[in-house]
Amino acid sequence: MPHLENTVLCRESQVSTLQSLFGERHHFSFPSIFIYGHTASGKTYVTQTLLKTLELPHVFVNCVECFTLRLLLEQILNKLNHLSSSENRCSTHITCETFNDFVRLFKQVTKAESLKDQTVYIVLDKAEYLRDMEANLLPGFLRLQELTDRNVTVLFLSEIVWEKFRPNTGCFEPFVLYFPDYSIGNLQKILSHDHPPEYSADFYAAYINILLGVFYTVCRDLKELRHLAVLNFPKYCEPVVKGEANERDTRKLWRNIEPHLKKAMQTVYLREVSSSQWEKLQKDDTDPAQLKGLSAYTHVELPYYSKFILIAAYLASYNPARTDKRFFLKTSNHLLGPKPFPLDRLLAILYSIVDSRVAPTANIFSQITSLVTLQLLTLVGHDDQLDGPKYKCTVSLDFIRAIARTVNFDIIKYLYDFL
Repeated sequence: MPHLENTVLCRESQVSTLQSLFGERHHFSFPSIFIYGHTASGKTYVTQTLLKTLELPHVFVNCVECFTLRLLLEQILNKLNHLSSSENRCSTHITCETFNDFVRLFKQVTKAESLKDQTVYIVLDKAEYLRDMEANLLPGFLRLQELTDRNVTVLFLSEIVWEKFRPNTGCFEPFVLYFPDYSIGNLQKILSHDHPPEYSADFYAAYINILLGVFYTVCRDLKELRHLAVLNFPKYCEPVVKGEANERDTRKLWRNIEPHLKKAMQTVYLREVSSSQWEKLQKDDTDPAQLKGLSAYTHVELPYYSKFILIAAYLASYNPARTDKRFFLKTSNHLLGPKPFPLDRLLAILYSIVDSRVAPTANIFSQITSLVTLQLLTLVGHDDQLDGPKYKCTVSLDFIRAIARTVNFDIIKYLYDFL
């Protein structure tokens, strides 16, 4: 399907798998599909684009917005009712209190002629929030095809693995599909595809190559990289607009944008400031630290595990190693300054405070490197080859408190006592 290939880039394998699972419109599809991957890996976009392009009857529900059982079930039923209703008929609002009512009402809604003999798809985005709802909800959605005796497939979109979802009691296992992170080559291709029509594709691709060369080590979020690309492109092409250079003078263009990219490195996640603030920062040659809202302690936005890593680093810096077994006993070592600590101690504390089981993957180590690049951690060298790298936490107590307020985990009350 050429149109789909031009719309969805670098996800050919996932698109092919989903198309195989969907099959023909009248075929019974797999009862449930679990799609997972890190943020900005294309899960939602690919699923929505595929369902719209194939013109399959579907409803899309965000579980963050539908934070109660009633809101979630009614949203699904009313969207389905809207699909089954004719254009001239005003559909009534459906109310639903329990999952048993949902099964009964779902059978009624899907009797409509417009939904007959074809698969209906229910897409639940941010599906991890289902774990906080009634215990029978997730098993019910997994077996919805069986319970309703209808041709229906439920797709779960999540950033966490299926093992975090699986109920303690037996349940129907979904088909699991993983969306890996985009490689630097994928990001280059996707971002270059967004080039403005007034500039050549090669010119914009060269700009994206420079942007990724600076930010790829600390930020691999496609949404944030796209935001960075839009904000900094006017500065990159400024010499071309003024007639001081042409599109092939890459050295001159690089010298012009280099200082501005260094400023942006101090706040990689630029959603902390508005686009107008960032433009003012570039024009006035202002120190990023002086711009209100930029990396302010009252609002800290870091990747999920980076927050825990930074808290663990702070605890390792100020808490004596001999007291780790005593569950981080509060001391007055803040007055003496941060102490170096080895990587294995940082990871041990991280695994103790994080609110879910986390494996030592490349993602964790890359976020540690990002914190060093952002100068929130300092690499102080190696004592010997056995100890490995040693780090020191360089942020203030207020900074750690601000981060602690943005995460929820069982040990948070004790950490507040400690901090």
